[in-house]
Amino acid sequence: MPLRLPSLLCPVCRKTLSPALRDGEAGAAARPRALACAEGHSFDAARQGYFNLLVGKGTAFQPDSADMVAARAAFLDAGHYRPLAAAVAGAAAPALQGPEPAVLDSGTGTGHYLRAILDQAGSGGPIAAVGLDISKFALRRAAKLNPGAVNLVSDVWQQFPVADAAVDVVTVVFAPRNAAEFARVLKPSGRLVVVTPRPGHLAEIASQAGMLGIEAEKDERLADALTGHFELLSAQDVDLALGLSPQDVANLALMGPAGHHTDRPALTARLAGLPAVTAVTGKFRISVFLPRRTAAA
Repeated sequence: MPLRLPSLLCPVCRKTLSPALRDGEAGAAARPRALACAEGHSFDAARQGYFNLLVGKGTAFQPDSADMVAARAAFLDAGHYRPLAAAVAGAAAPALQGPEPAVLDSGTGTGHYLRAILDQAGSGGPIAAVGLDISKFALRRAAKLNPGAVNLVSDVWQQFPVADAAVDVVTVVFAPRNAAEFARVLKPSGRLVVVTPRPGHLAEIASQAGMLGIEAEKDERLADALTGHFELLSAQDVDLALGLSPQDVANLALMGPAGHHTDRPALTARLAGLPAVTAVTGKFRISVFLPRRTAAA
């Protein structure tokens, strides 16, 4: 089913970005060859289908490398986190039932969780979808997985290239949280869906794989970061019993923040003593927030 284009803004002048269709194409199903504003700023589609909207000095945020993205794709494609993706889609679905629904996946990565949202909600009609990420390697995969969405290379710590009150749902799965921008782009009736790991997440392998630990105060820090813009509606814990091969464990280590500093050969050697299948528990929390009515006052 074709997806509608979301309301986008030029990262240079903040005027509306409109799609320029490819020759001979028309209609909602067509993929634009460029995004352009009335001031003449234009952003061509990459060969893989995403758009690079980074301007100026770029970002100090370190994007995921091609190896990290490949590890994430391999792990997620194996289905280990499929129940989590389904739960995220379920949390987003109630806010996508109205007319002309729109969703923004901030830190979309390979587009795995956005795909689950679109698959679950798509039966109700076309959905405008946008995926933001700083990694062009991730967006190459996201554009292939979600060809009807607009996939944008963008710094999530800067202003989003999305209009005010343009989306019904913002999802943030293991990604940075820019509370002010989430609040700006969400409709007053919208919801913010945030996924975080809980203490004990992957504890069986974290030390051997060189993965970062989960702080006990993580929930409190999440609430503090969103205070003033959002209020908590609900929280759902999701526990997954995983059976992981040594390669799965390596992919887990490489796909997360520790992957920026992990040497694959050294990691492989460190995991050589693992059994063929290791029992591991994934511990997640899906927190749903509503915009505070006083935040815009």
